[in-house]
Amino acid sequence: MTKNMFIVKGNICADRVRLGRALQKPPLTQEELAKKIQFMGVEDMTKLIISRIEKNQRHVCDAELHILAKALNVSMEWLVGDTDTP
Repeated sequence: MTKNMFIVKGNICADRVRLGRALQKPPLTQEELAKKIQFMGVEDMTKLIISRIEKNQRHVCDAELHILAKALNVSMEWLVGDTDTP
């Protein structure tokens, strides 16, 4: 029997990443967000990874959460649902 190494299935920021993209002026596509993050120095962030994060199919490590927050100009606390103020 295989043990899951994660306590929580998926991630807790899926909806907020999607909402964060929509709140941008103009709203960002997954591709545009991936390119923005790549421009910030995280070259392996792709549209597919953003899609899997938003579909709650992929865990997000702390470094990724940090770069997502910076790219979306929101706080990490907002991304994980700890505050209502982006």
